[in-house]
Amino acid sequence: MAWRLQNAQTLAVSARGWGVKTGFNCYGSSSIQAVRVAPNDILTVFPLAVDAASQKSNALAWVTTTKGTELFKGLAIADNTATGMVTAVNGQTLGDAFFNSTLRSLSVQCEDGCTLVEVQIVDEMGGVVFTGQGNVRGPDAGSRSNHYNIDLNGLGIPIGKGWQFKVKTVTA
Repeated sequence: MAWRLQNAQTLAVSARGWGVKTGFNCYGSSSIQAVRVAPNDILTVFPLAVDAASQKSNALAWVTTTKGTELFKGLAIADNTATGMVTAVNGQTLGDAFFNSTLRSLSVQCEDGCTLVEVQIVDEMGGVVFTGQGNVRGPDAGSRSNHYNIDLNGLGIPIGKGWQFKVKTVTA
């Protein structure tokens, strides 16, 4: 589950984060910085259901560039298949939403019990520009967080038209 606090007029995101099951709080990644809620701010919550189909999963990702922060989603992601994610609100690819900006950070949360194998930034020709190795989340061995499967900061990757953000997952 993802949440964000967004200005209704400017659409600027002032705070965002992940939610988890009760009892799965993570001291390392659950703190929320103090934020002043303005009268025209909207709190939006995006639930992430577990995909009931065999060998398929769902994922959400917070992507931050020099143009702002946007939530991306991937639904019915087939196991071990690099699958493109699109913006949760209007279905745009990374290149459509953030063309001519610089990717600063991304954080991915897969459905419960799912392992994030990797994330990829892919250019308009299909070439992989960046790959990041994911992980499990939750109380499993090897988990770094109960909130996210990967959290990358300080990326500095310029985004071109037609670029995609892809994830590769494996269900439990």
